[in-house]
Amino acid sequence: MAGIHPSAIIDPAAQLGQGVSIGPFSVIGPDVTLADNVEVKSHAVVTGWTSVGEATVIFPHATVGEVPQDLKYKGERTRLIVGARCRIREGATLNTGTEGGGGVTQVGDDCLLMTGSHVGHDAKLGNRVILANQVAIAGHCQIGDDVIIGGLSGIHQWVRIGQGAIIGAVTMVTNDVLPYGLVQGPRGDLDGLNLIGLKRRGLDRAEIHALRAAYDSLARGDGTFLDRARALEGNPSLHIREMAAFILSASDRSFLTPK
Repeated sequence: MAGIHPSAIIDPAAQLGQGVSIGPFSVIGPDVTLADNVEVKSHAVVTGWTSVGEATVIFPHATVGEVPQDLKYKGERTRLIVGARCRIREGATLNTGTEGGGGVTQVGDDCLLMTGSHVGHDAKLGNRVILANQVAIAGHCQIGDDVIIGGLSGIHQWVRIGQGAIIGAVTMVTNDVLPYGLVQGPRGDLDGLNLIGLKRRGLDRAEIHALRAAYDSLARGDGTFLDRARALEGNPSLHIREMAAFILSASDRSFLTPK
């Protein structure tokens, strides 16, 4: 095939779509499916039971689909699913799932996983997620659509980050982050809303004011944090109802709460 460098090692059982390009010294395992127009650059490894979506690009020295970094893993057959048009940059690592965690690690469409970033076993990333350099996503995490995580940050296992949230650089996040939240500081303080992200998404001024008012009610309203979230369930704003639903859904972690 014209797009396959002769030094690449491709198992005959691998499934390659139309227009796939594989660079020098890359390795493609037997249970790998590469959709149309996927590009695997030089010295990359795609292995395990892994499917990669259309037009995704995997850069040199990335390792996609290796076994989990979990001592409980005993070789069971688990998956990694990567969506379309993702950019998996140099040295990034993405692991398959574990039997105890559901068996699937998943990355959505149009994600950018920068140099040295890591997606741990059974993690679920939504669409348009950006992981900056050296970000580490631990096992079982759930990262919503349009989340941005700054460089050298770590997300503790089982943590959920709601859609549209932004995490500053060099931040350790150990508790759930509500949708559209802004988190920064070494130990991950919730410091308001991701107003820039909301404006970029095209929300009008009235909707942003409503979200700010909802955030303030979570910080200073009556009752417990969950009581305040329940009070938002019937709000006319879809974004506020999404925030309330996220807070009230099941989680293995507590929440970063507004100051």
